[in-house]
Amino acid sequence: MEQEHLLSPGKRRADNLDLKTIARHLQHCAPLSDRGGHSDGHARAPGSSQVRRGDVRRGDHELNPELDFYDPSLELRAASVLVPLVERPTGLTILLTQRADHLTSHAGQISFPGGRLEMRDNGPLACALRETEEEIGLPRSQMRPLGQMETYITRTGFEITPFVGALEPPLELNPDPAEVVEIFEVPLSFILNERNCRMECRELQGRNQYFYVYPYGERYIWGATAGMLRNFCELLAPA
Repeated sequence: MEQEHLLSPGKRRADNLDLKTIARHLQHCAPLSDRGGHSDGHARAPGSSQVRRGDVRRGDHELNPELDFYDPSLELRAASVLVPLVERPTGLTILLTQRADHLTSHAGQISFPGGRLEMRDNGPLACALRETEEEIGLPRSQMRPLGQMETYITRTGFEITPFVGALEPPLELNPDPAEVVEIFEVPLSFILNERNCRMECRELQGRNQYFYVYPYGERYIWGATAGMLRNFCELLAPA
């Protein structure tokens, strides 16, 4: 793996954000929607999306505009994740999971709880809550939704809708060993510090692919998870 460079520090970001301020920032993004579709009010078939390449705003393509990651003539696969913010005495943290090593996709990687939209889900938010409950045993009643971020398009053809939610300890978690090997938290202040985010690249099909990385101790947060964390930081950045 070739490390490219540290990102420019840019604007200074506050590390003492509270949940009300975060919810206010999220109001300027897509509104919460759980009606089986997206915030534009148009219904989507479960498990698919009508978004086409020309409509995409955020995703893997932003750092790699010259790469053809997916066929724009095909429907994207709809998925949802939860970005859980935990209220700790020392400040807010972000809850993340490490995927099981035996999984067929993204094995061993760090991710938000979530997954693909299914027929039984009453919309993207219901999907994120269901997947979170199945993966880490968090009752959906314990999560307070704060808002919805912009969708994120992956190079593998997924359109991910991230929902930000607040969790108040104590948390009684019971991870599914078939999917999750560990649950851990990262201070929000760490993620907000731009010096902790860097850009790296690796060769993909003979061409360089660039992506964001948050190295946290011995953990390596990268790919779509790091991309959505980066978007979250931009969303919370002071004007």
